[in-house]
Amino acid sequence: MKDKIRKLLEDALPLVDFDAPFLFSELDSLGVTTILMILADEFQVTMEATDATPRNFKNIDSLQSLVSRKLREREKQEEVKSPTNP
Repeated sequence: MKDKIRKLLEDALPLVDFDAPFLFSELDSLGVTTILMILADEFQVTMEATDATPRNFKNIDSLQSLVSRKLREREKQEEVKSPTNP
């Protein structure tokens, strides 16, 4: 997943240094919004404005963790909506 995220983001934001020690400092508000939209669309998860934190945007690894968390949340919501019968 990490390589996929990197490729998607490098294609969309070619001027951003995704190897920077602190990715958040490389981005303006449009860059942050672009990343959230790309990740939401690609992984079919819901991203909120509250997800745009320095902790989540520290590096590619932290973005991968954010996506993984969102995927788990989505799975839990889907289980609640359609519980399986034993």
